[in-house]
Amino acid sequence: MKQKSVGRVETKYFTIDEDLKLTSGKTLSNVELAYETYGELNSAKTNAILVCHALTGDAHAAGWHSGDAKPGWWEIIIGPGKALDTDKYFVICSNVLGGCKGSTGPASINPKTGKEYALDFPIITIEDMVHAQKKLIDHLGIEKLHAVIGGSMGGMQALQWTVSYPMMMKKASIIATTPRSSPQQIAFNEVGRQSIISDPYWNNGEYYDKEKRPQSGLAVARMIGHITYLSDESMYLKFGRDLQDKDELSYDFTLDFQVESYLHHQGATFVKRFDANSYLYITKAVDYFDLSVDGSLPDGLKKIKSKIQIIAVDSDWLYPVDQSKDLLTALQTIGAEVSYNEVKSNYGHDAFLLENGQMNFLLNNFLSENIVDDLMKTDIPTISHNATIKDAANIMFDNEVTHLPVVDNDDKLLGIVTAWDLSKSIAKDCSQLEEVMTRNVRYCKSTDSIEYIARQMKKYDISCLPVIDDDGSVEGIITTDQISHLISAY
Repeated sequence: MKQKSVGRVETKYFTIDEDLKLTSGKTLSNVELAYETYGELNSAKTNAILVCHALTGDAHAAGWHSGDAKPGWWEIIIGPGKALDTDKYFVICSNVLGGCKGSTGPASINPKTGKEYALDFPIITIEDMVHAQKKLIDHLGIEKLHAVIGGSMGGMQALQWTVSYPMMMKKASIIATTPRSSPQQIAFNEVGRQSIISDPYWNNGEYYDKEKRPQSGLAVARMIGHITYLSDESMYLKFGRDLQDKDELSYDFTLDFQVESYLHHQGATFVKRFDANSYLYITKAVDYFDLSVDGSLPDGLKKIKSKIQIIAVDSDWLYPVDQSKDLLTALQTIGAEVSYNEVKSNYGHDAFLLENGQMNFLLNNFLSENIVDDLMKTDIPTISHNATIKDAANIMFDNEVTHLPVVDNDDKLLGIVTAWDLSKSIAKDCSQLEEVMTRNVRYCKSTDSIEYIARQMKKYDISCLPVIDDDGSVEGIITTDQISHLISAY
């Protein structure tokens, strides 16, 4: 399929109708989230993917706003024919709580004072950001996400989702991030914060009604951060030691090198679109991020139920490969279903935003791989082997089903009875279930691939398979109708 853009898009807004309780114990009222959606939500509401943005990102992940010179920040990934194929998926991205691109943050109006919050805005955490996003997902009527995906700080949010709401997503892709901020990462953030706080125009956060704002401090913070997003190799390839608009060294403190000019440009551009106080609050939330419990990462992740993909970047020194492998080890320790991939790139941390081919390949493979657990029905009726034909008929009629797994007192699978078997019982004048049930029944596991199950159903001409766990107990059921629905929904 040819890759296309989602085209012209508009930002939407959602207001949480109750107070939002924060990790700190404080609350926020009238919280608003800016968000964008791409693609269509299917009738079963099973094709939604939440994309979480990085530190200075926003809700505009793909497509074009009117008058914009460039598209959303993940245009390479979101759209028809791309990994997050909007002909298949309903993609959602919201600006984080504490942000300055439409969501409630320190630059928003405090309903109690009628003025900007400034430093009256409470300290927030990654968990608070996710809690607010959950309200949005509930508002959209989505009971379970197909996937949650994020890179950098977005990866922290995606990982927090799997811990805070383990039953809310089937899959999660955790990209170029860490399960807990390291001392070095905290140190870089603190230097950035101090550059803002030391700016004479910061004015203890009270600068919104002033003519001058802490642009110099915010620009330096961005320059520091941007250095960590690149790699030494990428900077050498891009700039080397080339001079900027001159043929020889100036021997003063003006800009000599192209890399200096580049960083100044990044800082100057950034202050036009971002709020200094938001930068303080969001970096603090990143510093606080730590999913370990009493120092144990496996203990902090043990609630995870979704299938996890970890993607690291080999040249990333902000969130190095070792931290992704620590996460991998912890997830393997708790028995989670997890895969690990490494992007080969000289771009450094920013590779997940730039490596079109590798990122689309890895995400597409992860998202399109379907297993029985993705489709099976779990809230299903079963029947005891001691039951009567009439009992089975009543259960089928009341629950509008045509297949009933037959179980013993421990819910272990003994066989199956179908509507056809009940018809047969009338012809043979049977009254007990054991007289007509099929004992030599085929079954599957929740980890079996849909492709394999579909082949088995076709080979043996069956329309339903019970799903059992390792102990033989019934977990659910999967039918050919469900597999057909997967194909038609996408």
